[in-house]
Amino acid sequence: MRIFRLLGQLAVHSLAKGPLRRFVRQDEGAVAIEFALVALPFFLLLFAILETAMVFFVEQTLETATADAARLIMTGQAQQQGFDQSKFRDAVCDRISNLFNCKGELKVDVRKYTDFASAQTGKPVDQNGNLIQNFEYQPGCPGDIVVVRTLYQWSIYVPGLHLADSGGKRLLMATSAFRNEPYPSSGPC
Repeated sequence: MRIFRLLGQLAVHSLAKGPLRRFVRQDEGAVAIEFALVALPFFLLLFAILETAMVFFVEQTLETATADAARLIMTGQAQQQGFDQSKFRDAVCDRISNLFNCKGELKVDVRKYTDFASAQTGKPVDQNGNLIQNFEYQPGCPGDIVVVRTLYQWSIYVPGLHLADSGGKRLLMATSAFRNEPYPSSGPC
């Protein structure tokens, strides 16, 4: 507000007397003008912080739900109960149903490997950032190495944050790699 007074005084001294001089000396709207100058950057920063925090929170929630559901495979509970890909996705969704549109959007990829070195744990995207949808469900047998990946495309609402991968969405992915426990197996693996 002080800067506006100084500018006003300088302008008043350089202007002739009359209605223009009275207009320049008025400082009643200075606070509103200062707020207008500061409000837009402030609210952009505020929404950027909220969006970033939400992405990290949702990603951590997906990570926790994936680890909890992967334990069903590691202990053999999923195999003994005859889980398929949709039942396993439902097990993950039961842990995160309030944050996600889980039934239609969550992708689940469960694969068994011969060793940890050959396990694929990266994001399944092409060079354009599009999701490659070749998901499988292979929970394995006792002693097998299994990698569970869950993927969800989260919508980003604040533009310009560079949080979005493609199409205004960020691909969130959680991975759990483990060796199945030696649970009692009753069928072919």
